[in-house]
Amino acid sequence: MTSYTRAEIATRSGVSAAQIERLVELGVLQPTNSHFTAGDARRASTAHMLELAGIPLEVLSAALADGSFSLAFLDHEMYSRLPTYVGRTFAQVSAGTGIPLALLVALREAIGSPTPSPDDPMREDEMEVVPFIELQVTAGFDPAAIERLLRVEGDSLRRIAEVEADWYGSQVSHPSMERGEDLTAVGTGELSTRLETEGTRALMAILRAHQGRAWGATILDEAEFTMSRAGLHDPQERHPAMCFLDITGYTRLTQERGDAAAAELAERLSRLVIRSSLNHGGKAVKWLGDGVMFHFPDPGLGVAAALQMVAGVAEAGLPPAHVGLHAGSVVFQEGDYFGQTVNVASRLAEYARPGEVVVSQAVVNATVEPAALGVAFVEIGPVELKGVSGVMHLYVARPAAPA
Repeated sequence: MTSYTRAEIATRSGVSAAQIERLVELGVLQPTNSHFTAGDARRASTAHMLELAGIPLEVLSAALADGSFSLAFLDHEMYSRLPTYVGRTFAQVSAGTGIPLALLVALREAIGSPTPSPDDPMREDEMEVVPFIELQVTAGFDPAAIERLLRVEGDSLRRIAEVEADWYGSQVSHPSMERGEDLTAVGTGELSTRLETEGTRALMAILRAHQGRAWGATILDEAEFTMSRAGLHDPQERHPAMCFLDITGYTRLTQERGDAAAAELAERLSRLVIRSSLNHGGKAVKWLGDGVMFHFPDPGLGVAAALQMVAGVAEAGLPPAHVGLHAGSVVFQEGDYFGQTVNVASRLAEYARPGEVVVSQAVVNATVEPAALGVAFVEIGPVELKGVSGVMHLYVARPAAPA
């Protein structure tokens, strides 16, 4: 087992030497012959976190002394992911690698921490990302693209980590503590260890599955571009459809029934619409206050999915949904879609009445063999929409009558 001096443990834990001394005096840290362990670094940073949260160190010391609380579980390798620091600052790492300081700052922010100063020390987990950033910088990648990737990965993984912590607390640690079990045994027991191992494996498998889908789309785009440039293939321009689904009276419902009802409604809606969108080749892009935004590479399939969603919402006893779809070019950035197509689709959803799916002429034109999709269009006529210049020809999409 690696041992550390008092100065090294202060560096690794991100606290001052004086704070380390105080933790030793209070018995929070109990070094052997003035040597500390990696677990001591985690205990020091955890004690500092607890103190900042309003738990005095004297109270922590008393709880450790009488056995009502323990930090012994931090010796377990599982908790090596808790932050420890290296003896190099952001400015020093930037100077030594050639990585712009702004990118290293973006890395700290992407992990969910406050903006650092150039003289702040970097963490060990951040240093593991540095070679990846350095490789991109050396290869001449656009710094803006590098930063976008860091921020989107950081935000997405932050949400996963927070939900995972809530899941573990509600299913493992809180029930165990209510039964009076020792926290150290719970945190390092066989179940916790297996959950950590299998959970990490599952997370990576799901990531690879998403990568396979996204990379497949990239391969298709590259193949079409290369063959078109060689004169071997002339692909027709394919514009996706953007779709907005809103729930009628969602705000009023949540105000009447409270936050718990809003969360339950969101969960039920999520299961229903995600299944419908995926089954029709689409994806949910983001959740809004009272609905969802979707992207469908095939507008016709987007219409079929929207009709299925509206019917499913009604069958589930939820407030009626209204949907708008428009097809056209979009700009993809940081996991989201932007542009006039998105704006028009949102306006169409606002125009639609409860239970309606309203689509533009562009969607009708892009829908090949609507009858085969079980879709029919009924013309509304020319309509002026708020915030959209000119007149648009709109249609209501309905299930096609049986042949």
